[in-house]
Amino acid sequence: MKSIFYFIIITIVLLTMSYSNNTNDDKIVETKIKNVLGDTLQTCCTNPMTGFYRNGMCETGAEDYGTHVVCAEMTDAFLEFTLALGNDLITPRPTYRFPGLKAGDKWCLCALRWKEAEKYGFAPPVILESTHEKALKFIGMAVLKKYEKK
Repeated sequence: MKSIFYFIIITIVLLTMSYSNNTNDDKIVETKIKNVLGDTLQTCCTNPMTGFYRNGMCETGAEDYGTHVVCAEMTDAFLEFTLALGNDLITPRPTYRFPGLKAGDKWCLCALRWKEAEKYGFAPPVILESTHEKALKFIGMAVLKKYEKK
């Protein structure tokens, strides 16, 4: 009688383990963040480390009020333009893990600031593969392509 009891307990345990290992594990759907081209968002820059989340990507979320989704290569003209408007991207600010930028650095810019710079002739080149699809809510694809970094 004891052997039947142990057999039933072991069978239940094994079935439970097998069931729990097969539940949603094989049904996990990975959500890929898209760029403006409809492909997977690529890294913008890790040196300096950019992105609202400082992970190298122009990702965004509810707490990113500036919508830092445009991956752009800095130019002196853009840096001076944004400085004149009160946004100093040149001076390092270690408290905010901000190294200060120079021409040639890639950085995730606020979509509206990039659009404003474009309006006044100071827009820096854009890396489309690394520009989040949300940029299209603010800037047309034709405009972005005009500034595409080749």
